[in-house]
Amino acid sequence: MLKKNRFLIVLALSLSVLISGCSLPGLSGPAKDTIAVGTMGTSESQIMGNMVRMMIEHYTDAKVEMVNNLGSSIVQHQAMMNGDVDITATRYTGTDLAGALGMDPVKDPEEAMKIVKREFQKRFDQTWFDSYGFANSYAFTVTKELADKENLKTVSDLERFAPNLKLGVDNAWLKRKGDGYEGFVKEYGFEFGKTFPMQIGLVYQAAANGKMDVVLAYTTDGRIKAFNLKVLEDDKHFFPPYDTSLVARNDVIKAHPKLKGVLQKLSGKISTEKMQELNYEADGKMKEPSIVAKEFLEEHHYFENEK
Repeated sequence: MLKKNRFLIVLALSLSVLISGCSLPGLSGPAKDTIAVGTMGTSESQIMGNMVRMMIEHYTDAKVEMVNNLGSSIVQHQAMMNGDVDITATRYTGTDLAGALGMDPVKDPEEAMKIVKREFQKRFDQTWFDSYGFANSYAFTVTKELADKENLKTVSDLERFAPNLKLGVDNAWLKRKGDGYEGFVKEYGFEFGKTFPMQIGLVYQAAANGKMDVVLAYTTDGRIKAFNLKVLEDDKHFFPPYDTSLVARNDVIKAHPKLKGVLQKLSGKISTEKMQELNYEADGKMKEPSIVAKEFLEEHHYFENEK
């Protein structure tokens, strides 16, 4: 009976939050003169969130509160709209075109960036910044040994012997509409001999030890470099672009006149290859994301000579 009553109390509280439209538990909004920076649970998001925090603390007098482990881009977006978070550190063009904006995929990276910048200003009163310089996209990946042996450079190069290849992929991708497996087969015109659904974190080891011939990976994952894998060029531009930027609420930018210039210092400074290295520092070498961020900024002197 006690457990049942406790469940009913929790359920009632949860429903009251949803009905009232209040903030999620634990997100009560930043304190006065404090900027709240939100991140997802990935090392990449937390590395970039800590870079944003350290840049703000280095160049301004504002205090920064970290709001970590937001579950998805949609949760990040809702936290921004509720005023619980002022800046989200990692937003991806392809993800938010479909999610926050509810629009069809756009294959051209420049056009996708142009749209999210315009629409976030118009619809949400938020500024979508220029990309950090990296894109965390899906990518077909093989061992460098196989790539060298078969002269593999693009996804189309796999077609001639695809029926003999084993593909390891995230289970969700196999069933996904649009840029999932069905769409891939339609676009590229070939299927793999066998497909094996697996957790995304396992695909890299599976390729490296020869259990899979091809795996679908994320381009910024540090394990690509660690396991000596080669990313094949998506020569038919099947996957939408996922260029990565920070997004800030305009009222916070207006309240802190230096903020926009400070945040722009990070634009274009981190390549996809560099982000692979930074992610591997956290995921492979088990460094705290905040330490990875600090070492990177100190190495570049916080980009102090940038306008």
